[in-house]
Amino acid sequence: MPPKPKVTKDMILAAVLNLTQKEGFEAVNARSIAGKLQCSTRPIFTCYESMEQLRAEFLDYAFAFYTRYVAEYGTAHNTNPALLFPLSYIEFAREETNLFRLLFISDMDLDMTEAKDFYKELGNEEKAKEFSRQIGVELSRGKAIFLDLFFYSHGIAVLAATGKLTFRSRDMEEMLQNFLDTQVSRETGKAGE
Repeated sequence: MPPKPKVTKDMILAAVLNLTQKEGFEAVNARSIAGKLQCSTRPIFTCYESMEQLRAEFLDYAFAFYTRYVAEYGTAHNTNPALLFPLSYIEFAREETNLFRLLFISDMDLDMTEAKDFYKELGNEEKAKEFSRQIGVELSRGKAIFLDLFFYSHGIAVLAATGKLTFRSRDMEEMLQNFLDTQVSRETGKAGE
């Protein structure tokens, strides 16, 4: 029976996560990973055929990290459920700036030429359905509000990630709640016309 590998894919991915968090993904290469793991580069290329393959797997790993972050944020903060995603997204941009930049700025897999293209991205349709239920509007109106809230939140998150905005969390929540209230009021007013 061959010996068990001393360096596993999980160890490599955890090292890449740590490097990305501290230095940004630009600092990730076979040598920096090997340095973090205190090994040669050989185990990395035993687990992965190329750095491109490692990068693709790491993006999934990093997104799973973000998904856990959102869930933990929801557990730790007593907030309006309709604001969970925007608030956790902005807080992630502040706390995990380098990961945010990788996932939601430089490598964001979103190609929009029309507003409806937003809902082609995996999970957005389901999030909009739940959001619509939470705010008590029909799905088509809820999707419009959800998209507007995403754009508003993304702008704030980018400003936070670049250090241009340092609002307190309480102030951020109030801003988002005001935005949401205005949008819901506007959309429900349209429904009455």
